[in-house]
Amino acid sequence: MIQGMINSFCNLFKKSATIDFPNEQMKISKNYRGLINHSDSDCIWCDVCEKVCPPGAILFLQNMDGSKKYNYNPYLCIYCGECVRNCPKPNEALWQEENIAFSSSSKKEVQDDWFSLEDECKIARVKYKEHKESLKKSQKVEQPLS
Repeated sequence: MIQGMINSFCNLFKKSATIDFPNEQMKISKNYRGLINHSDSDCIWCDVCEKVCPPGAILFLQNMDGSKKYNYNPYLCIYCGECVRNCPKPNEALWQEENIAFSSSSKKEVQDDWFSLEDECKIARVKYKEHKESLKKSQKVEQPLS
């Protein structure tokens, strides 16, 4: 017990091992895996990144005109880089940068919109699939019988 008190007293005069983040920036290692970035212009909208993302931090919202909207949740992401590794256009359409996601003090800021977006994406995909099937059926009906 005395040795523990001696160690504690000696540590009072040593430099702190922790940093005052976010006021003081952390040293980032060379191979640090940070936030995921996406380029709409380079993306081929294949949805591979969404399918391979372990926690489901990437969602594509399907529009009725066939276009898609990329959505990313940095609070859900585990920064494993699977999305970037599996992307057909890595470092063009999808890449990781050296920035980190800042924490949030409110649960609402982190989760509230994401859960509703997940539901919206599921519904939009079903509606788009039904829309495509109805278009195919209407095209078959319009073709004259020979």
